[in-house]
Amino acid sequence: MKNDPIELELFRHLLASIAEEMGAVLRKTAFSANIKERRDYSCAVYDSGGNTVAMGDHMPVHLGAMPLSVEHARKAFELQPGDVAILNDPFQGGTHLPDITAVSAVFLAGKRKPAFFLANRAHHADVGGMSPGSMPMAREIYQEGLRIPPILLVRRGQIDRGLLRLILANVRTPEEREGDLLAQLMAIHRGEIRLREMVDCYGLTVVGRNMSRLQQYSERMMRAAIRKLPEGEYRFEDFLDGDGVSAEPVRIAVAVTIEGDSATVDFTGSAAQVSGPLNANYAIAIAATTYAFRCLIREEVPFTAGLMRPVTVIAPAGTVVNALPPAAMAAGNVETSQRITDVLLGALSRAAPDRIPAASSGTMNNLTFGGWDSRRGRAFAYYETIAGGMGAGPINAGESAVHTHMTNSWNTPVEALEHQYPVRIRKYGIRSGSGGAGEHAGGDGIIRSFEFLAAAEVTILSSRRANGPYGLGGGMPGKPGRNTLIRNGRKIAVAAMAQLTVESGDVLEIESPGGGGFGGPGW
Repeated sequence: MKNDPIELELFRHLLASIAEEMGAVLRKTAFSANIKERRDYSCAVYDSGGNTVAMGDHMPVHLGAMPLSVEHARKAFELQPGDVAILNDPFQGGTHLPDITAVSAVFLAGKRKPAFFLANRAHHADVGGMSPGSMPMAREIYQEGLRIPPILLVRRGQIDRGLLRLILANVRTPEEREGDLLAQLMAIHRGEIRLREMVDCYGLTVVGRNMSRLQQYSERMMRAAIRKLPEGEYRFEDFLDGDGVSAEPVRIAVAVTIEGDSATVDFTGSAAQVSGPLNANYAIAIAATTYAFRCLIREEVPFTAGLMRPVTVIAPAGTVVNALPPAAMAAGNVETSQRITDVLLGALSRAAPDRIPAASSGTMNNLTFGGWDSRRGRAFAYYETIAGGMGAGPINAGESAVHTHMTNSWNTPVEALEHQYPVRIRKYGIRSGSGGAGEHAGGDGIIRSFEFLAAAEVTILSSRRANGPYGLGGGMPGKPGRNTLIRNGRKIAVAAMAQLTVESGDVLEIESPGGGGFGGPGW
């Protein structure tokens, strides 16, 4: 049957709206500021084979990696009606431990096999481990928190209360964790309702046909975008500042080979997995590659499994882009994913110099802290990422103070942060002059200063502190970031990756990097 473009567009929006509505339910029913305010979550819809057919406008680092979570959940269980599996194990479909993924199968009346699958992923502000916030300076994954292989939290519609008690007994903020987990279950439930309504309205045959055609359409669009690039091999490398254990720069290298309408992305030559928490897994390498290649398509295209069918990803096991157990993984999902994106875009800039922008801030500037809030009489644990400058492009300057690439989160409003935690925001503004110079200037980063009103354990996982984000076409690099502790009026430099104890009255100032500039003499 000939494709009907109007019908296809209709189903594209219908399916995406289900993922978006799941996200709205998750956000509105969650307990933590990280999900309610920062929107650190993602939702997606999958067909009967576990192939992505729709994603919400959520977090690229989540969305590109979640299909592996669905795959591992399907391998672990023959999911039944009412079952919901959860997992966070980076070596079984997860990314890092704070990201807990929920996976469910959707059954239709009278059917014994699933018609669809649903999944969502949310970053939990604490899952145990050696420091509040569960983003520690660990040297093995056992130090990072509770590690959950694919396991059924809900069986036939009934929550496994014993499993839930086990999870809550291993975290610092159990009430908040329970609320966020239940919010994930509610989001799954809403997605099931909407999918069944869609089938009731259009029929399973029509829905299934359009799910397949959306994937085929995405694949055609990706092949067309790749075909426009000159054939050849394009290499690029960049470095992370160090793994927190050693100051030795951590190399990320890529070779992108374009051949006809397909591409091979090879990370051979990247550093061996490291002692600190900068290790990424294969799911993260896939997520970053998916994002970078999706950016090649100018048109709005459905984010389905078809996008990656023309792209082969090689990430050698035992390297920092595909680490093996028991590697520490907390920063791989947030810092290494950004550098993987930077090297991919750097390589693609050599194939399409008139389309690819200079490097953006290249770090999520991760801040976690926690302790005991005596005024509120409870433990607290908080996590946030801090925006930076966007890299300038061939036709535009970079935006200032925005989250870029693998993160798509919001900031926690000052009012919400001060209301819930024993901190006061002393400064929050644009870091003027931090963007790289060029014909088009890079965007400026941010200055965000936290005054602690109670003692706390603090962890910073950041990068681009030694060298700023690269410029392109003769543009200058962005200004590197800087972390500073101010104690009794004295300024103390804090490393890019650090764990420290602060006292009441201490101020921590994070200055995020600016984006690289684009264009110079002769461009």
